[in-house]
Formats: sequence, C-alpha cells, structure tokens
Amino acid sequence: MNGKVILVVEDDHDIRSLLADFLKREGFTVGVAEDGAAADRALASMTPDLVVLDLMLPGEDGLSICRRLRARGATPILMLTAKNDDIDRIVGLELGADDYLGKPFNPRELLARIRAILRRAEAAVIRAGERRRRSFGRFVIDLDARRVEQADGTIVPLTSAEFDLLACFVERPRRVLTRDQLLDWTRGRSADPFDRTIDVTVSRLRKKLETADPSAPALVTTVRNGGYLFAGDVKDA
Repeated sequence: MNGKVILVVEDDHDIRSLLADFLKREGFTVGVAEDGAAADRALASMTPDLVVLDLMLPGEDGLSICRRLRARGATPILMLTAKNDDIDRIVGLELGADDYLGKPFNPRELLARIRAILRRAEAAVIRAGERRRRSFGRFVIDLDARRVEQADGTIVPLTSAEFDLLACFVERPRRVLTRDQLLDWTRGRSADPFDRTIDVTVSRLRKKLETADPSAPALVTTVRNGGYLFAGDVKDA
C-alpha cells in the first residue's frame, strides 16, 4: 500500500495530526484539511486514492462534501461518524461512502478499513490472457476492469461498495445470500446485528439497475428471513 495518497478531512486538530502522523508512518502520503473549503484546495493539487471524511465539520458538513466528492468521481470514501449516529451513517452510505467507522476508534482498525478499501479498488488489475466479463439483461459487467455498462456502451456509475456487492451477486446468481455472507465477502469483517450496510447498498443498486420500479425489484430480490437473491440470467460476455 506504500505510495498511496490519503486526504484526511477532520476539523479536530489533535485527531487530524494524530491520523496524519500515523498514516505517514504506515507509508502513505497524507494531505489534511479542516473543512470543506480546505478539502477543495487540497483536491486542486492532489489526487487521493482515498478520502477519510469526518461527518461533523464546521460550515459544510461531511454529508454534503461526500455528495460532492461522489458527483466528481469514484474516489473511495471512509466516513468517520459518532458512535450512535445511525441515521447519518445510513445517509452517508446512500450518498456513496464506501465504509464508515464510529468515533472513538482504534487507529489500527482505521488502517485495516483503509487497506481493505484500497485492496478492493486495486482489484481492477486485469488477469493476463482473460478478462472476466458477464452479461445480465441489458448490462455487461467487467469484473477485472470494475466497470458496468449498458448495451449501448453507456457506463453505469457505481461506487466501490456498489460494484463489490454486484460482483458478489453476479458470481452467485439465483442463490439466496445472507447479509452476513455479503458483509464478509465485500467488507471482510463480521456483521454487526444492526448493520444496514448491505441493505443500503442494495437499495442504491436497484435504483441504478432495475429497468422498471426499484420498489418492486425483479433483478435483486429480497428473500424474507433469508437475505437477497440475484435473479438475473448471467452469461459469459
């Protein structure tokens, strides 16, 4: 992971300095910002591989910044939230954050989350001699290039978390997959009993992929007391 660039957006000076020093010792190049305006200035001169974004910031809050970051690209976002701020965590995921970590936190856990997100992003390396492409309905997914497009070539903009979940479904079509399984495969961590990460990401995928009414899904269906099932007819493309 050495050489990767991380932007830390955090208004608390002590936390910001601690995180910057810690991540530099782990081999990362680190930029820091105390609010949205400072983050914009930093982004004008650097291209981070990941943004660590605090939810509670002076002026423009983290949710608004998350929305703007996601509108400009797919840079992974790890959001820092208050421990019991479930609603804001869910909203953050809906806006495109790839993961979240509640305060207070152990820096080692933050490092593990960052590494996991970067590993998923680096999965775009194409295997020699073969590209894994699958089709379902009017979509084609390139599992190695981490890209989804429609039949007319239009790219479907997916966050890292959305792509990871879709890849799990496409590789296991017509099987009931529990939330715990999906969390393990996409996040590499044990599921919290109240963790709604998978539900939120499924909702976002439905809005982007369902051809009819996302509230009456035909592609990613809910199995009561079971989990989710990908009902698409998956073929090699």
